[in-house]
Amino acid sequence: MIILHVIATVNPESGGPIEGIMTSAGVLRAQGCDREILSLDSPDDPWVKSCPLPVHPMGISHPSYSKWRKRLPWLRYGYTPHFVPWLRENARRYDAIVVNGLWNYSSFGAWRALSKLDARYFVYPHGMLDPYFNKIQPVKRLAKQVLWWFSEGPLIANAARVMFVTEEERQLARHSFWPYRGRDQVAPYGIIDVAGDPAAQAAQFRSLLPRLGERDFLLFLSRIHPKKGCDLLIEAFAEVAAKAPHLDLVMAGPDSVGWGQKLQDLAAARGISDRVHWPGMLKGDLKWGAFHATRAFVLPSHQENFGIVVAEAMACGKPVLTTTKVATWREVDESAAGFVERDDLAGIIRLLERFLALSAEERAAMGQRARQGFVEKFDIGAFAPKLIEILRTS
Repeated sequence: MIILHVIATVNPESGGPIEGIMTSAGVLRAQGCDREILSLDSPDDPWVKSCPLPVHPMGISHPSYSKWRKRLPWLRYGYTPHFVPWLRENARRYDAIVVNGLWNYSSFGAWRALSKLDARYFVYPHGMLDPYFNKIQPVKRLAKQVLWWFSEGPLIANAARVMFVTEEERQLARHSFWPYRGRDQVAPYGIIDVAGDPAAQAAQFRSLLPRLGERDFLLFLSRIHPKKGCDLLIEAFAEVAAKAPHLDLVMAGPDSVGWGQKLQDLAAARGISDRVHWPGMLKGDLKWGAFHATRAFVLPSHQENFGIVVAEAMACGKPVLTTTKVATWREVDESAAGFVERDDLAGIIRLLERFLALSAEERAAMGQRARQGFVEKFDIGAFAPKLIEILRTS
């Protein structure tokens, strides 16, 4: 079976959707499912060249493209003249096509191409139908409603299945735009189990941050972005820092919107800059080393349709401290794998205080439950056959 994934970019800094495609590739290949990717990337982009899966990059390759992209809204949207003709010509080579994400030219172009063909396709919205975005971007909501009538809505309505990664995401999506028509279902979604030597990975991570040394720390690992609640975490950590003098905070992830310096200034203003560490984006053994070395993982997001990092933390047997706006919070709660609170300052302070109040034995038991919760809920190795069956038969 050969699957074509349609996605805006294969850049790993773009977040969870491409991470999920990459991390599950080996498991699905072992089950007889090969995958290729169609993207809006330029053939010259370094992440295209380093991508472990075959990529068909349809983006414009021209020395002046980046300059014009800043000026022309349709280029920022991702328009490229190569995308639709390629997909129309090649769609029938694949057993199924999976459109990942909405509101960019990869989804609009997919609808333009696939509406005239009988190719089977599926859509993963990846949280992009969450009403949260309508609340924080009311002007964009009007533009999206128009797009919904002409492209995204028909794309959803005619898909063989609209795939949601949690029941929470599925229910929220039905109330974002009108009319909503889709054959939707919650599909298996997760990561492959963590591999490697935990002690060696942890040592490699600590060597990256000499100032951290052997101190205990809490870990944030995601994009540095307002949606992620990074400012709340720094404020909350400042509130509890005096009660935990031997505990630091690691803020790991790419600074996707240039917010990092303001957050560092906030830490300095609160007098905790010497206890907050900024290693940037972590990959491979460095990422797993951060998980293995941390006391607990914290994700204070205002919106997450899944949060692959939650599954990664649980795979490493680490307690998860998160909010009710992270769609996998029920799985964390049901597994007793951590604590869940509201996505405001008081809620994040309570998360940290509740965790710090645990004894060493209680923290260890919570980590064991986190590991068991991963095995039961997020191990894609166990769920891969069901996912392939959905793609094969729906």
